Amino acid sequence: MTTSAVPAKRAVGEKGGATSVAPPGRPAARRRVRSGQWAAWAFLAPVVAYLLVFYAFPLYRNVELSLKDYTVRSFVDGTAPFVWFDNYAKVIQNATFWPALTHTAIFTFVSIAFQFSIGLALAVFFFQHFRLASTLRALFLVPWLLPLIVSASTWSWMFNSDSGIVNSALEALGLPQINWLTSPDWSLIAVLIANIWIGIPFNLVILYSGLQNISGDLYEAASLDGANGWQKFWRITFPLLRPVSAITILLGLVYTLKVFDIIWIMTKGGPADSSTTLSTWSYRLGFGSVLPDFSPAAAVGNILILIALVFGLVYLRTQRKLDPS
Repeated sequence: MTTSAVPAKRAVGEKGGATSVAPPGRPAARRRVRSGQWAAWAFLAPVVAYLLVFYAFPLYRNVELSLKDYTVRSFVDGTAPFVWFDNYAKVIQNATFWPALTHTAIFTFVSIAFQFSIGLALAVFFFQHFRLASTLRALFLVPWLLPLIVSASTWSWMFNSDSGIVNSALEALGLPQINWLTSPDWSLIAVLIANIWIGIPFNLVILYSGLQNISGDLYEAASLDGANGWQKFWRITFPLLRPVSAITILLGLVYTLKVFDIIWIMTKGGPADSSTTLSTWSYRLGFGSVLPDFSPAAAVGNILILIALVFGLVYLRTQRKLDPS
C-alpha cells in the first residue's frame, strides 16, 4: 500500500523555494508615523500662520507700496500705477538720504560698541559672585524693563536745557551748559547716550549667560600657570565667548537699526535733521505731513530691511567659517 504525499502550498511571496514573510505590525507603525507627522504639523501651524499674517504679508505689502505711486486717494481706491524702482531712485536722490544714512550708521555702530563693551565689563564683574551681586545685577535690568516711552521721556527731561539735571550738574561743576536737544551739534549725542543706557542690560544678560557655560577648571588651571586676571580674560573668557558675542552683536545691530521711538520722542529727528535716521525719516515721509508720501516711506523701510539682511548674511557666513561642521 503506497501513500502519495501532497506537496504543501507555497507561502505567499515564496520565490525559488525561499519564503518571504511580511514583518508583523507594519500598518500600525505607519499609523504611528502619520499620527506623529500630523501632531508636528498641528504644533507648527500656529507659528506659520503668525509669521504669514504678521511678517510675510506686511513685508509683501511694503514692497508693493514701494513699487507703486501711492497718493491718499489711490491708497483708498487701489488705483496706484506701477512705477517700479522710481521711488528708490527718488529716495536716494533726496537731500535727506545720505545724512540720514550717515546718522543711522553712527547711531548704530557707536551704540553697539558702547553697549557691548560696558555689558561685557559688567558681566565679567558680576561673574565674581561677590555679596549683593544678584541684587545689583537685577537693578541693572531696570532700563531694559521700562517702557521705551518712559525711558525716552525721562532722558528728555534730564537733557532739558533749562531745568534738566544734566545741565544742573554741569553748572555745579563750573562747566558751561549745553543745549542737548536743540543744538545740531549735540542732539545725536543725546539720543546716543539714551540708547546706550537702554541697551546695556540686554548685553549684560546674554553675556553673563555665556560666562556660565565656561568651565571653572580652565581658570583654575590658568591660575596654577601664573596667569593674571587680564591674561585669563583675553586667553579664556573672550575666545570662549565669541559665539555668544557674535549673536549678541547681531541682535543689537538689527534692533538698533530700527530704533525710532527714542529719537522721535527726544528730538523728532531735529533740529535741522541733525538726528534724523532712516527709521525716523521713513515715519516722517509716511505720517509726518498732511499729504504723506507712502511709497517713498515704504522704500526707505525696505532699504533698512536690506541693510539688516546684509548683517544677517555676514553673521551666517562668519559662523560657517568658524564652525565648518
